[in-house]
Amino acid sequence: MRHLKFAPSWLRFLIIFLLTMGILFRYFNLDSKIYSYDETYTSLRISGYRTTEVKQQIFNNRVITRESFAQFQGVNQQKSLNDTIMNLAKEDPYHSPLYYIIARLWMNIFGNSVTAIRSLSACISLLVFPCVYWLCRELFNVPLSVPGVAIALIAISPIQLVYAQEAQEYILWLVTILISSASLLRVMRLESQDKDELAKEQKQPDLFAIWSIYAVTLAISLYTCLWSAFVALAHGIYVIIAAKFKLTETVRTYLLVSLVGFLAFMPWITIVMGDFFQFLLSADKTKIQSSLMPIFPFLLIQLSRIFLDIDLSPANPLNSLITPIFLIIVGYSICFLCLTTNYKVWFFLITLILVPALPLILSSYGSIQLSTEPYLLPSYLGIQVTVAYLLATQIYNESISRRSIWQIIMALVIICGLISCKVSSQAETWWNKGMSYGNPQVARIINQTSSPLLISDALGNNYRNVFSLSYLLEPKVRFLLVNNQQILKIPDGFADVFLLNPSDNWRETIEKNYNLKTDIVYSNQYYSVWKLVKSSNLRRRNISNNKLVS
Repeated sequence: MRHLKFAPSWLRFLIIFLLTMGILFRYFNLDSKIYSYDETYTSLRISGYRTTEVKQQIFNNRVITRESFAQFQGVNQQKSLNDTIMNLAKEDPYHSPLYYIIARLWMNIFGNSVTAIRSLSACISLLVFPCVYWLCRELFNVPLSVPGVAIALIAISPIQLVYAQEAQEYILWLVTILISSASLLRVMRLESQDKDELAKEQKQPDLFAIWSIYAVTLAISLYTCLWSAFVALAHGIYVIIAAKFKLTETVRTYLLVSLVGFLAFMPWITIVMGDFFQFLLSADKTKIQSSLMPIFPFLLIQLSRIFLDIDLSPANPLNSLITPIFLIIVGYSICFLCLTTNYKVWFFLITLILVPALPLILSSYGSIQLSTEPYLLPSYLGIQVTVAYLLATQIYNESISRRSIWQIIMALVIICGLISCKVSSQAETWWNKGMSYGNPQVARIINQTSSPLLISDALGNNYRNVFSLSYLLEPKVRFLLVNNQQILKIPDGFADVFLLNPSDNWRETIEKNYNLKTDIVYSNQYYSVWKLVKSSNLRRRNISNNKLVS
């Protein structure tokens, strides 16, 4: 790798340019995309309110305005940081608390706006770049070429941009993965360099400090996302294989340090286990609806989104052209890595790619929930570093023709990333918005009417999706929210009445009680919106009144 030690000036300029563009894209139009179903959940947890409290206060069969939602969407005077932690522990311990604690402290300073909460993720995402540099230095032992190309690719990676602008914990989780991985590689390299006992004794303070970094980062990672346990498993497999299944001093130290990290997480894992057993004993095992997709097309689409993402639907024919190209590049990168590097290098990246992803794949039974794609972040990282190694190596190939081909491929990858980031930064919705993807269209339909009323219950996905819609609807829109699908009294004075995702029985009951009919005005794979309209008989009796009967 001697030819990789120093990057030419044009490559250094390119890396700086792409890094600058990546940073600018992370802060550009932070509030342009819809505040999604999952992000409103983040704000609800930050507020410190429990779901039951929200349902009691606004899902109570009374007409409210969109301002009524604000109390439950950020920091307020009624609830404290302790409420945020305790309510998360009681209602959803499967979300580790660290990000929500940091986000509440952040919003105490910068306010409850969408820009404020998303700017936290954008700022955290900047830590990814020095951490990627450290990881690649430990893997490949070159100062700029591979680390620089990796930084450039991650800076303009559309999948990285998605989570850098999302009010969720995943970009913080990525930073903890990078630090723990780099510190583990660092300490293993130091322990394997010198066999001399005196040299080892001199390095003991450094080894202790780096092992401490690993233990602390592992605990922080677990307190950020429970899926860190599978990243730790990948690290454990790597350490044992690197030691050739021998109980060496490095393996013993790793096991001890990992135990310390998990013991630090014990208070929260106890809560998680308690909630799990309570769930098993409970008669209520209802699940939030989630869209499913066949596992293999899902993985192919997610792989292509690492490099090119212009929000194409899975059925778009262009996907059948794009995904094979990137599949070939990634496959060749992995083969090239395995053939040209020490097994300690390629095996680390392979375990990082496969181990965190395997539980999702093996538990999918052929179809996977679309909401699980953030848990593939370690796999995205491993793939990006692998491709960066291939590109950084091949642009120095001794064959002029091969070098030119790979420079063209690198240019195309960069162009794909820049185009994707530009399109994404200007869009009002994106594939990761899931349940809320169609909310802008729904909001336009409702906002076009003169005196609208939106009726919704708190069942299934409706509870959180109505929060997301409240960010898009105009002040003239009123909400009539009920806790259960019950016989309701529709108030007078509204020219247009909409039902958000009603069950067929509830919709038919409303039609029958009010002598109305319902027309569907929007539908997607997640939910539907219906509008109440007068039946023909009712029109004749109220021909002089153009308001809906309530």
